[in-house]
This record gives sequence, structure tokens and C-alpha cells, in this order.
Amino acid sequence: MIILKLSVAIDGPAGAGKSTIAKIVAKDLNLMYINTGSMYRAVTLKALEKNISAENVEEVCKLVETLEMHFENDELILNGENVNSKLTMPEISKNVSAFASIKEVRQILVKLQREMSTKYNVIMDGRDIGTVVLKDASYKFFLTASAEERANRRFKELKEKGLDVNYEEILKDIIDRDYKDTHRKVDPLVKASDAIEIDTTGLNINEVVKNIESYIKA
Repeated sequence: MIILKLSVAIDGPAGAGKSTIAKIVAKDLNLMYINTGSMYRAVTLKALEKNISAENVEEVCKLVETLEMHFENDELILNGENVNSKLTMPEISKNVSAFASIKEVRQILVKLQREMSTKYNVIMDGRDIGTVVLKDASYKFFLTASAEERANRRFKELKEKGLDVNYEEILKDIIDRDYKDTHRKVDPLVKASDAIEIDTTGLNINEVVKNIESYIKA
């Protein structure tokens, strides 16, 4: 008898609270949390460290093939190093869309993400989980919030890390990222037709978590 694995897909724009919420749901329901956005940020991190441009697709793909990624306690381990604290730096946020738009890079990472979902009960968040990575996910959610709300969340997050950041610049980056994510040729950000949309503007984390878990438990 084949036992199907439980899979939960959470999509949405940058700063909608996907990662924070997915981590909590994962712990509450004993699921493996896979932050696909972190995986693209990890590629961006290494490419920038090695001065590889997103235009140099061949070199980027060679780089991706050398990366070993897995998650421990919801944090990304890249080639044996916990790089979680580096992945939300402004320089990564500004450049990640360019690398995430590369078709060949997406193909490599999507294959890896799908393999994870066949082995474990998972919850994944990203931009194209419900539409591409886990088309047959048991549950699909699309989280959104106003650009201003998302920029404010990111501003507070970076401030708490002691970084000198400017709200207006973060808001501009969020708006630019939204445009790039929704207009890219390969796997653009779009709500899956069978996804449940939740606007997180004005809601606290626990309210959103409770909403999502009520659907899954039902």
C-alpha cells in the first residue's frame, strides 16, 4: 500500500510572513519545513562571493551543482555552514530575483525540492510552490499583505539585527521585487487556482497560523 505524504504549499510575495508562519505550522503539525526562498538566496550568496554574474548562466549552474543544501531546525546549512543570518542581508535581497529567474537554476532546485516532498511530510514556502513545485500539494495557501506592511516588517527585522537601513529604500526594493517576481518569464509569482488566499495585513502571526492550521486539521 502506498502512503501519500502530506504536503503544504505556501506562496506569496516578499515579506508576506511566509517563512515565519510556515516554521510555526511545521512545528505544530510535525512537518519538515523547507524554505525554498532560502535556497535561491543561498545561490545568490555564493554567486556574489565568487563574483559570478546572473548573466553568466553556465557558471551559475556549475556553481549550483557544487552546493549541498539541507535544513536543520528550520535553518539552511550550505556546504556545512549555517548561513541563515546572511540570507536576509539587503545585498542578497536586491540580487536574488536575477538568480531566481534563471530557468536552469530553477530546474535544479525544483527537482531537489520535489525529491524532499516524496520522502517527508513537508511544508514549503516560496513563489511557485503551489503552481510548479508541488502542483498536487494536499493544501495550498497564498499569503499577501500591502507593500507598506511588508516593508515595515522587513525594516523592523533588519533593525533588530543592528543594521542601518532606510524604510523608503526597503519599500522600493519590495515593490521592485514584486514586479520582477510577477513578470518573470520562468515560473512567475501567481496564485494557484486552488489556493486559499489570506491577506495578512493587520493580522498577527498567531492569527494567520490558526487560520491555516484550521484548514489542515479539518
